[in-house]
Amino acid sequence: MKIIISDDAAKWYQDNVDLKPGDGIRFYGKVYGKTMVHEGFSIAFRKEEPTKPVSSTEVNGITYFITDNDTWFFARYDLDVEYDSKTDSPEYIFKSNE
Repeated sequence: MKIIISDDAAKWYQDNVDLKPGDGIRFYGKVYGKTMVHEGFSIAFRKEEPTKPVSSTEVNGITYFITDNDTWFFARYDLDVEYDSKTDSPEYIFKSNE
């Protein structure tokens, strides 16, 4: 379960969330909505100190991560975070890692 953040997506987070080097963005599953691989659940994020991530990547000093509590949501997939200029928001792409 890898996390890949495009440069444009990283810029979006830095421009829209009060981030500084050393901060973290935690990705997790939440009830309601859907993703390309989940019905009834969508992906959410929040600014949070990275503690015991099971998967993480760092871009421009910001750690993007997933914790053990959310492995059920990301199991069998890598998360590719792109920027969608039409919606001016991140786009979450799940890629099978099996």
